[in-house]
Amino acid sequence: MATPAHTDAPARPLASSVTEEGYHKGLGRRQVQMIAISGAIGTGLFLGAGSRLQATGPALAIVYLVCGVFCFLILRALGELAMYRPTCGSFVSYAQEFLGDRASYVAGWMSFLSWAMTGIVDITAVALYMQFWAPFAAVPQWVFALGALCVVTGMNMVGVKYFGEMEFWFSLIKVAALALFLVVGAVLLGLRVPVAGHATGLHLITDNGGIFPHGVLPALVLIQGVVFAYSGIEMLGTAAGECENAREILPGAINSVIWRIALFYVGSVVLLVCLLPWTAYRAGVSPFVTFFQALGVPGVDTAMNLVVLTAALSSLNSGLYSTARVLRALALGGSAPRFLAYMNRQSVPSAGIFLTVSIYLVGVVLNYIVPAQVFEIVLNISALGIVSTWGFILASQIAYRRAVARGKAPPSPFRMPGAPVTSWLTLGFLASVLVLMALDYPDGTLTVALSPILAVLMVIGWKLVRNKPPILMPETVPSIELTRRVLEHPGQP
Repeated sequence: MATPAHTDAPARPLASSVTEEGYHKGLGRRQVQMIAISGAIGTGLFLGAGSRLQATGPALAIVYLVCGVFCFLILRALGELAMYRPTCGSFVSYAQEFLGDRASYVAGWMSFLSWAMTGIVDITAVALYMQFWAPFAAVPQWVFALGALCVVTGMNMVGVKYFGEMEFWFSLIKVAALALFLVVGAVLLGLRVPVAGHATGLHLITDNGGIFPHGVLPALVLIQGVVFAYSGIEMLGTAAGECENAREILPGAINSVIWRIALFYVGSVVLLVCLLPWTAYRAGVSPFVTFFQALGVPGVDTAMNLVVLTAALSSLNSGLYSTARVLRALALGGSAPRFLAYMNRQSVPSAGIFLTVSIYLVGVVLNYIVPAQVFEIVLNISALGIVSTWGFILASQIAYRRAVARGKAPPSPFRMPGAPVTSWLTLGFLASVLVLMALDYPDGTLTVALSPILAVLMVIGWKLVRNKPPILMPETVPSIELTRRVLEHPGQP
């Protein structure tokens, strides 16, 4: 039986502006472009790069580049599916169509796990950034974590148009800040201006152990942590379902991701290690804040800390947006409780938002119990969910190509380059990430060792939901088409 997306809305939008899933097409070109940037630039760069530089040194730039190439291929695979059929269900819907209900169930709930853990990382980052200022240093970490959660929950309860607008400005601040760092850093490097008493240049790499100061193995093991830095890229597929003209906007937004990775990740790390010795950077402090502090310019480090604080809030805001829609797609497909399909008057999946927020509250508790370890603990669990999500995207794209070859699906106008070879190669890369995670003792090893428990929980959940029929969405008919039907078939409902 058809279930309406929501009731008692004060004013309904034109049918042509509503998707078949009941969402409003409220995202424009500039907002989608910035959402793509927001997904590629987040807490993993602004905060995580500090600990990673400390662990591997200049080799981090190579790790970012290798992971970035494979992540771009994953995004192209998702783009091929999104151009075939834009939907807010994204890879959950594609997995259901091409791999079956069981695969869709696993893909959706593993994505939920990933984003739930990512959200805990983000609220932890907000708390760490707030403690940068001396007046807040004595405030318990969990207080800031809870405050951040309240802010982003309110942001996500408004309509998608306002979410897109806020995300646009959040992303613009991040890009402007990174652009400022790249310009200032390049000028200082070009003019050979010393920073904190150190002569700038490539010699800072060679004089401090070279590109691999700790050897190659730590850099390889770090790949599973760097994967987290790119975890938001798949959100672009979800946003496609609420985009005004997805097939026109998506290709440019996706293709621009590769140069963003090269510029913002690889370029930033290379500049950082050429401006200061890599040993100057440390875990828990943004390397960009460390750099501007070293310049000795009053207030610049404070401004940069405000920027990275905005980045963490942006990542948390985007994650909540994506997770709520994934949960609703699961509910519509019969793989989650029906209440998660509920939408409020603004066509926002509020039930999914509140369920996700309840998981984020666990992060607030962790910030109270183990404030020093919470970031790395949830980082490893999140990476496991990310690898699973990306694996299902690639598997769905491979299955879609096979359906096209059999004549059961139309070809996408935006094909993944080099597929299916690149699809299988990227799946192999993801498998190697799991192996490297298992070698990362103790956190990574423990995470992989707990995978069987997660599999058992998945099986139990599947047995509970497998007999639920999907929820059929009401047909959305443009007003001009509705008028034509009435004129041609008077008296028919």
